[in-house]
Amino acid sequence: MNVIFLGAPGAGKGTMAEVVTAKLGIPSISTGNILREAKAKGTPAGLAAKEYMDKGELVPDDVVIGVLKDRIAQDDCQKGFILDGFPRTVAQAEALDKMGVKIDKVIEIDIADEKIISRLVDRRVCTKCGASYHLKNKPTNVEGVCNLCGGKVEARVDDQPDVVLSRLKTYHEKTAPLKGYYEKKGILVTVNGENGIEATAKPILETLQG
Repeated sequence: MNVIFLGAPGAGKGTMAEVVTAKLGIPSISTGNILREAKAKGTPAGLAAKEYMDKGELVPDDVVIGVLKDRIAQDDCQKGFILDGFPRTVAQAEALDKMGVKIDKVIEIDIADEKIISRLVDRRVCTKCGASYHLKNKPTNVEGVCNLCGGKVEARVDDQPDVVLSRLKTYHEKTAPLKGYYEKKGILVTVNGENGIEATAKPILETLQG
């Protein structure tokens, strides 16, 4: 089962990916993490990405997908994988299709903008492993310390209210059109993300296990 999670910043994609990974045993893949990993390992695609990353430039779609293909060829992806944060545009989705990466389901987590803004103000993220927490809904066991790796947990710079508004605008303009793209393929499932972790996870797991 190869899955994409769609949703605005703060919709809960990372949290739901953790739930599905724990339940189904398929890895969650963040493109940012795999680019850094491929660069560190010095794979051909990683070296191609390094040229752009070292200059602070955006890595081109074909290079990102090349790194992605290397990652999903690894043993832990044989039963499937979750893509979190990619594709971000219809052009990236088309490039993914052209390179033969098959997607079985696209889960859109739907949540109103005003709820996202209030949610992100209280979001905290591990600086080491990237795990997501929330001061009210999903606090760490020890304040400021990641439950998974012991790394430092803090607010992200891009979770400030003015930055969140800008990110939401970008999402609605560039990423939201992906809903129509995957709807036409008959693989889009929309889930209400406003009712807490368990209520959001239930229909997602039913869809993926059905």
